[in-house]
Amino acid sequence: MGKMVLNLFLQDEIGQGAAEYILLFGGVIVIAIATLLIYKGYIEDVNPLNASADLNKVRDGLK
Repeated sequence: MGKMVLNLFLQDEIGQGAAEYILLFGGVIVIAIATLLIYKGYIEDVNPLNASADLNKVRDGLK
């Protein structure tokens, strides 16, 4: 009886697909966060857009 229950437990694959998708999406999220942390310095230093300076130019132009 115990051996039969063990075999049924080992052959049960219900929920396996969902677990695989969770692991896959978790891996993608980890890679995306790692990529953002690695390239964070490049994104912040090279950004030519300065909202404060642009706003001051518009205000000076309206005077």
